[in-house]
Amino acid sequence: MTRIAVVSAGLSQPSSTRLLADRLAAATRAALPESDVEFDVIELRDHAHGLADNLVTGFAAGGLREAIDQVVGADGIIAVTPIFNASFSGLFKTFFDVLEPDSLIGKPVLAAATGGTARHSLALEHAVRPLFAYLRAVVVPTTVYAASEDWGAGGGADSGLADRILRAAGEFADQVAMRPSSVKADPYAAPVPFEQLLAGDRGRADRRTDVIAT
Repeated sequence: MTRIAVVSAGLSQPSSTRLLADRLAAATRAALPESDVEFDVIELRDHAHGLADNLVTGFAAGGLREAIDQVVGADGIIAVTPIFNASFSGLFKTFFDVLEPDSLIGKPVLAAATGGTARHSLALEHAVRPLFAYLRAVVVPTTVYAASEDWGAGGGADSGLADRILRAAGEFADQVAMRPSSVKADPYAAPVPFEQLLAGDRGRADRRTDVIAT
């Protein structure tokens, strides 16, 4: 089973950010060589209060905890943010701020963004890509930016958006397929017998006694 986390930081409903996320997920499903794939869609707008609480308490509760677990346990991440003031949204940044520092190491990421004008497309390269590079995730070469005019053209061949989606999804699918499936370790799956723990303690005590006697 391959699991993909789709993180959408759109604020409105309906949202062009969520629409782009859905199109990237559909293209990824078609590009993956196996059909046994599931997508966990995480709408960050639903976790805004939980993220604020997490920042001040250091504790993720309820639905936010589930969303974090889905992202950390995924085989790959599709991450889509609206662009505000030439950078990612605060909600998007806050979500990735509350993850454990090493939780995304080596994880494939398809980064995408939406905005009102094509002039902000480079925000993916100077803001979003460096964010995931810092987290040591692997961002695929092609990022996808959709401006208002792309949707006006229906997102078809005239805008080039459809081609960018297919190219990025293909690169992402290749990275996911090459990576071993993420299996969350169960800390209680192989408990150390109590007798062995006691024996280990006695062994350390005997060694300390020998050292003292020497």
